[in-house]
Amino acid sequence: MQSLNARDAGATEGSSASARADDARRVIKKYPNRRLYDTATSSYITLGDVKALVMRGEPFVVRDARSGEDLTRSILLQIILEEETAGVPLFSEKMLASIIRFYGHAMQGFMGSYLERNLQLFLELQQKMAEQAKEITPELWQQWLSAQSPLMLGQAFAQSQKAFLQMQEQMLQAFTGKRAP
Repeated sequence: MQSLNARDAGATEGSSASARADDARRVIKKYPNRRLYDTATSSYITLGDVKALVMRGEPFVVRDARSGEDLTRSILLQIILEEETAGVPLFSEKMLASIIRFYGHAMQGFMGSYLERNLQLFLELQQKMAEQAKEITPELWQQWLSAQSPLMLGQAFAQSQKAFLQMQEQMLQAFTGKRAP
């Protein structure tokens, strides 16, 4: 990686594009003592504060205070690690092991794109459901739930799962030409 001085000395198109991208995002500097400094508020912040930025959807970049290296992914991974160890984990051991096995694998790039796209589809579905739920009063929702038997709700979830699996199979076939087992 280039140091900040090397980038300044030979300001290339790429580095000036990176600087312009930082202009649109909040810049957080990470110092050697592991402290994080928010340049927007001129104050030191915690990993919890960075998590709050993520939760609010505020764009930011974390840069090493000395070298200018982008540390954003590293900080995001630290937040995930804290969340995974502090409460109810999102990822099972089996899932984490499966993800690790893709590092260095020929399908690593595909897997990253696949996970990102599926997460985006999930978020879009969640947003649509939230928008539709606004139209339903709590009383109507309660009436609908009480009219449904557990079997009917299970069938609805099974249909959703089946549709999701079909979408995954179509994606697998589109990218690899193979059908899922």
